[in-house]
Amino acid sequence: MSIKEGILVELERETNSTKTIIGRLSDEHLGFKPHPKSMSLGALAGHIVELHNWISAALTKNDFNLQTDYKPFRPTNVSELSAALEQGFKENERAVNEISEEDWFSKWTFRAGNQVLGEMPKLGALRFLINNHLIHHRGQLTVYLRLLDIPIPGLYGPSADEQG
Repeated sequence: MSIKEGILVELERETNSTKTIIGRLSDEHLGFKPHPKSMSLGALAGHIVELHNWISAALTKNDFNLQTDYKPFRPTNVSELSAALEQGFKENERAVNEISEEDWFSKWTFRAGNQVLGEMPKLGALRFLINNHLIHHRGQLTVYLRLLDIPIPGLYGPSADEQG
């Protein structure tokens, strides 16, 4: 299996996991905050979706600058979340297919203005900055679901809610 094939498998599975959680949400849940310092459910879900979409938005470049290349995704309803995830999946799939095996090992720079936040191979950015980051936040989102008494779907096997 090539690097590209492995990335495509993970891309599809993680996107489907996020899609499953978003499918449990209703528009009335988007304003929920478990604590005053917490993001709202809508902001958190939007951040998760935008992280998915950073594959095509950020890794197709060698230098990604938060000040010029990033605009936070602030969905106003669940339909927007679903549509952005679906459209992003298609764009991500295209981007992964266009990035050469060698380019996954090329240096990628992450910036905020003139400040370099990190430099790593694109493959490292995919794993560390994108996938691990979105999985972390998706875990937070499952806690929000629990607090709202929304059944939590099994993402890597059955959940307690699915087992009865």
